[in-house]
Amino acid sequence: MSIVATDDKVVEAVVMRRVFWRLMPFLLAAYLICYIDRVNVGFASLQMNKAVGIDPKTYGLGAGIFFIGYFILEVPSNLGLERFGASRWIARIMVSWGVLSGAFALVGGPTSFLVLRFLLGAAEAGFFPGVILYLTYWFPSEQRARIVGIFMVAIPVAGLTGSPISGAILGMDGTLGLGGWQWVFILEALPAVLMGLFSLVWLTDRPEHAQWLTPEQRTWLANKLATERKRTTKVKQLSVWKVMTNKYVLIMGLVYSGAAGASSAMAIWQPQVIKSFGLSNLQTGFLNAVPYAISAVLMVLWGRASDRSGERVWHNALPLGWMALALVATFWAQSLWTLLPLLTLVLAGTYASKGPFWALSSEWLAAPVAAAGLAQINALGNLSGFFCNYLIGWIKDETGSFPLAIMPIAALAAAGTIALLVTGRGQPRTVAVQQ
Repeated sequence: MSIVATDDKVVEAVVMRRVFWRLMPFLLAAYLICYIDRVNVGFASLQMNKAVGIDPKTYGLGAGIFFIGYFILEVPSNLGLERFGASRWIARIMVSWGVLSGAFALVGGPTSFLVLRFLLGAAEAGFFPGVILYLTYWFPSEQRARIVGIFMVAIPVAGLTGSPISGAILGMDGTLGLGGWQWVFILEALPAVLMGLFSLVWLTDRPEHAQWLTPEQRTWLANKLATERKRTTKVKQLSVWKVMTNKYVLIMGLVYSGAAGASSAMAIWQPQVIKSFGLSNLQTGFLNAVPYAISAVLMVLWGRASDRSGERVWHNALPLGWMALALVATFWAQSLWTLLPLLTLVLAGTYASKGPFWALSSEWLAAPVAAAGLAQINALGNLSGFFCNYLIGWIKDETGSFPLAIMPIAALAAAGTIALLVTGRGQPRTVAVQQ
């Protein structure tokens, strides 16, 4: 290896280490808070539904209607981030969703519940795809599965930490005349507002603006990313509308719908399923955390394996495949101790697929279309959250069967697996990162 190549590796290691520790802890914490605020309704429902008169069908509709507002505003939000800068736009998103999340303490019945769920989705729209876009400004493609995996580990960690915390907060029932479910929304909304304000001073929009890097380091990173953007991709320069209707964007939206549907459905419904075996709220919280703990570890390891091998398609397809099989297998789970391992496999498949999925998506999209393309993929995938949660509520209310209610998710996961394998045939490997 030449001296120049060795020096370049040293510079890369130093620069990427600085970038990682500057951005990733903040973004990870922000997404952790975001996801807790999105799904804490799952624990609040253990008291709220009875207190204000929400039946399973209405609850399922409310769980899903979040994604309608999310879907409508996701692409415009990502374009806004590209125009106004990440620091200001992420601050806007976090403060608005924090305020609306806290407002759930005022829910008085089905109508206010549905309205607030819709508005919360609209407020949060753009955060996740915005951060995925933001990471492409800072991290080379060969590192993105690992980086996205680390970022998205906030989702299982939200379940791991949020479950026992929410279960414990429910024990504040009656404090200051408020229900425990109201305290869940109030206390878990405050961090979003505070971190949103902090993002204004902490996040840097682009490498060339990073005063915490030396001029030489800024130049190296900007040149590295500029060179990478010239690589051939499946989706190049197109209008926003053509990007949103592009074949590869639509296929990746289908692929993501299975994982996104499972992720939202498990977060919203799993606490009720576990509690139905006769557990207390606190016991439910701790037991609900177990699948998320296992998924968090696997998510990071799976993303790292994808980066080391440079392979994306199979690293996405295999977790989706075992997730679909685990969902079908719940029909034969007769006890909590047989059901819990299957739920763990479902969540592990959901989260393991995410890092390789977003790395592959960003590699297929050229820089000029990445903002609209990534947002559209995420919006289409998360739209399954509306249909899946509504169908779960409707089927469960009509049949009383949770395994039957989650079969639409299994079908989506299977369809996405097949679509990915067909579309990804011949997909070249990215340059494997040496670790």
